[in-house]
Amino acid sequence: MPRQIAISAAFAATIALGLATESFAGQTYTREEAVNIAMEKSSAIKSAEEELVSANSKITSGYGNALPTIDLDATVTRIFGLDDVKKSSDVSDAASYYASQETADGNGVSHPNANAFDTEVIGPALDGISNALASQGYRWQSSVGITATQVLYAQGKVGTGIEIAKAYKRQKEVSLDNEKSKVRYDVENAFDQLIVMDSSVAILEASIALTQSNIDFVTQSYQSGMVGELDLIRAKLQLDELNSQLETLQKQRVLARNNLLNTMGLEFDADVQFEGTLRNPENEFTYPDTSMSNVKKRRKELVMLEIGEEMLSKNIDIEEGGYKPTVVLGGTIKYSNNQNEFYKWDAPDWDKNINKIAFLKVTMNLFNGMKTRESVVQAKSSLRSTQIQKETAERGFRLEIESCARTLDNAQTQLVLKKNSIELAQKNYDMTEAAYKIGQETQLNLLSANMSLRNAKMNYLNAVLDWNKALNALLKATGEY
Repeated sequence: MPRQIAISAAFAATIALGLATESFAGQTYTREEAVNIAMEKSSAIKSAEEELVSANSKITSGYGNALPTIDLDATVTRIFGLDDVKKSSDVSDAASYYASQETADGNGVSHPNANAFDTEVIGPALDGISNALASQGYRWQSSVGITATQVLYAQGKVGTGIEIAKAYKRQKEVSLDNEKSKVRYDVENAFDQLIVMDSSVAILEASIALTQSNIDFVTQSYQSGMVGELDLIRAKLQLDELNSQLETLQKQRVLARNNLLNTMGLEFDADVQFEGTLRNPENEFTYPDTSMSNVKKRRKELVMLEIGEEMLSKNIDIEEGGYKPTVVLGGTIKYSNNQNEFYKWDAPDWDKNINKIAFLKVTMNLFNGMKTRESVVQAKSSLRSTQIQKETAERGFRLEIESCARTLDNAQTQLVLKKNSIELAQKNYDMTEAAYKIGQETQLNLLSANMSLRNAKMNYLNAVLDWNKALNALLKATGEY
């Protein structure tokens, strides 16, 4: 709902709420430019962006688990201590030899010791078997194969993993937005602090000008014998004190500027300047929405915890999948070559050298030392832990909002009080100065009135800063920042 602080426009004009706009050779940044630079250079934002890139990659990787896997396998083995393997035809030679010999039967008729079947079939067959067994002893054994596998069923792990990856990406998107909000908050607070420093310098310079004017008047009065030397000394002492305060404040302003540059991610630059204003309390503003139902939707920390809760819930399903079978369909084509020498290779022969295999594999764990059961217990415990964190965060945010709302209400009250103090201090100074000039008031009272006016302006300026901080904090607490 709209709120407005009851402060007169004429009074607001007496307070310097903007940064000095002197002409400098260095770069000048506005508030929004400072925020944009911080958004580009913040290491926290860059890290969050890289995490989002990784999250996108996890989704692609998840889809990859649903696609076939193709692996190339090449192996060369050298076995030592073996002699050359040579092909032999010992059985065939023996069969041929016996076929050339004849033996007489009981009737005195001669017959060959071996027939054509022995020499042409049995002998070569046995030689082939012998050579095949001997080939296992080749010194060089090589193979090249390609295996393709496709998961047909994996207890829902693939689909659930993709859902978890998508939730993880949403979490990182929210995390990136949250980091950007934090950077904006830090930059704007540092910017407001620098505005107050510049405005405080302006107030001190105005007070010094008043004191210098008083010194000029006292000097003339002293020369004409109307006042004593003590009055002149007091005025000069106050001027020295104000100059000392101004020097200290200017050094503090340098630190405030460097703090803002550091928050923006920039190096120190003595010539850089900033230009902007504080949020004016006397303008209408919309009071932040403190409804917890809406805060829960806006607070990015809660959103991230809710997404984490969703991922951990799905992770339980994945862990419980350890109780279910896995079905894989696959095929392999493999070429093998064994030789006595490395440089000798047989040309691939689909019938003799290449093996072709197709398989359907079903695996199911029967016992793994209760690892699956304990993994499910751990997954459920992690989920409950996140749920507790979310409940605790909700209570903490409710308390934070209440505290920030009270701080803002108090800051509004202090603004009215500080405004009244300036009006009274200004009236007191004007009356004291007029009375002093006609000899009806002491110089001590005039100096005191000048100090009271300066302090009242400083106090109001700090009250404006506190009000801006309080409103920013409430906006941040409600998730509207």
